[in-house]
Amino acid sequence: MSLAALEPQAREIIERYDEPRAAMLPLLWLVQENFGHIASDAEFWVGRLLGVAVAHVREVVSFYSMFRRHEAGRRELRVCTSLPCMLRGAEHVLARLQDRLKIRPGETTPNGELTLTEVECLCACEVAPMAQLDEQFVGPLDEETLETVIRAALGEPDDSRPLREPHAFVSTDGPVISSRFIRTQGAWWDTYVADGGYLAAKKALSMTPSQIIDEVSRANLRGLGGAGFPTAKKWSFIPKGSAKPKYLVVNADEGEPGTFKDRYILERDPHALLEGMIIAAHAIGSHKAYVYIRGEYFRSARRFLRAVQEAYAHGWLGKDIQGSGFDLDVVIHRGAGAYICGEETALLTSLEGGKGFPRIKPPFPAISGLFQCPTIVNNVETLACVPFILREGSERFAQLGTPRQGGTRLFSVCGHVNRPGLYEAPVSVTLRELIENHAEGVRGGRKLKAVVPGGLSAKVLTAEEIDVHMDFDSLMAAGTMAGSGGVIVMDETTCMLEALQSAARFFAHESCGQCSPCREGTGWVHRILQRLSTGGGRLQDLDDLLAIARDMEGKTICVFADAAAWPVQSYITKFRAEFEEHIVTGRCVHGAEAAACRL
Repeated sequence: MSLAALEPQAREIIERYDEPRAAMLPLLWLVQENFGHIASDAEFWVGRLLGVAVAHVREVVSFYSMFRRHEAGRRELRVCTSLPCMLRGAEHVLARLQDRLKIRPGETTPNGELTLTEVECLCACEVAPMAQLDEQFVGPLDEETLETVIRAALGEPDDSRPLREPHAFVSTDGPVISSRFIRTQGAWWDTYVADGGYLAAKKALSMTPSQIIDEVSRANLRGLGGAGFPTAKKWSFIPKGSAKPKYLVVNADEGEPGTFKDRYILERDPHALLEGMIIAAHAIGSHKAYVYIRGEYFRSARRFLRAVQEAYAHGWLGKDIQGSGFDLDVVIHRGAGAYICGEETALLTSLEGGKGFPRIKPPFPAISGLFQCPTIVNNVETLACVPFILREGSERFAQLGTPRQGGTRLFSVCGHVNRPGLYEAPVSVTLRELIENHAEGVRGGRKLKAVVPGGLSAKVLTAEEIDVHMDFDSLMAAGTMAGSGGVIVMDETTCMLEALQSAARFFAHESCGQCSPCREGTGWVHRILQRLSTGGGRLQDLDDLLAIARDMEGKTICVFADAAAWPVQSYITKFRAEFEEHIVTGRCVHGAEAAACRL
């Protein structure tokens, strides 16, 4: 294989984009998938095809964690050590792998077969502790499964036997999103249409954009990616008289630790997302949609591509959809390992072929977004709710929720529970009900200690604070946030210093580095917590950490720094006595906790 041989395929990729430079990540993926890494000559080749300087190509390659500039093993084993996996024993898993393979993270076995990589959250927290062998998620990694993974990783090159599929509880009761999740291999065209699929899109194509927006507004659908902004209001911000193209961009760059909901939609009910996209695109006057899928979601991207191909084949994408006169094309765009690209403006910068740097707002994307054109960025789950609203009516959706937030949502529950999994429930459900009824309580009959209710960024709640409804407004009133709906449960054996250090390491690793308060603040927080964990802490460190967090909050281009500050503030404020005990004695507060602490 040579770079010249790849050129026809590269030209075809470039043609999918409205601006050539936007094909940067797909071309880099093309190189790495064929050569195993991205060498200097490949960087020059990509730059020539896209008309950009090689320096720009190289800075993009260096920004994304999944791109490699040097040769690695024939296979790669990525081991997740973020908080959800840490709570389930990821430290032991990594130590066991190092002992068996005789290599450390970042190294390759002497025979060149396997590279071991320690990574932050892969968003498969329901099967923690887990890893990813090449493209497949594997877990929970108990001793037997771990040995199976090691044998598979070191197996013969022509041995393609798949590993056992991870199994976790996944809600299939609906009523809005999860009813087709029972089909573990995916609900494809015939199944989806037989279940009422595309009836909502057919109805929408007979409506005016304003009628669609009014219907979604009455449903009280709010953005389910984390911010909770009213979806219809966001759509209404698109300028009516603009002559520029309008774009719909789907944020499928799921990366918030503790969250794994969008992956199930992409893999088990991809047509629901597509139907929601058609309705949304018609409502905003868009004829081109880009779906930005997290780089580690290999299978998700493949399955969604199959759904896109089916929709084209049956006349639901392309020119003159179902004779309506409405056109819509969909491009799937894979990320390459950068949590910051979940922030909508960073995602747009990445989609345009750059590093994932957030942009100053205003202007907001609805005015000047992708390619400086009006753009709506919506989360996967948000759009997957839209067909239900058009099919069943806005009143029905609104009645499922609260007065200010309609419907249900998918809650990812992980950590120290008896039944980690994905649960669809009305947004009025309480956190206690999710833990005790849906997830069947805290593991082993232990006592609850703390809960993160909306992904790693959300402020932690104590065991006494879980009688709170899970809608955006209730959790905000409780001093935290609904965020991505990722619930991380910690029992009485959890060392809160260890938990906070895990969160701090994540944010220090994932900061894009554009803003000084974030770049320096996350680094300082991580280093101070490391010093505390090794016995070199001072009581003054706790006040210093709170001061650093305060100086990070509200002082950067995007809210990443705020998200990194909130765990510091809430963990130390609510569990200060435990942190002080650690500093004074070098151990956790009481019995079981002291035994469990690995610091």
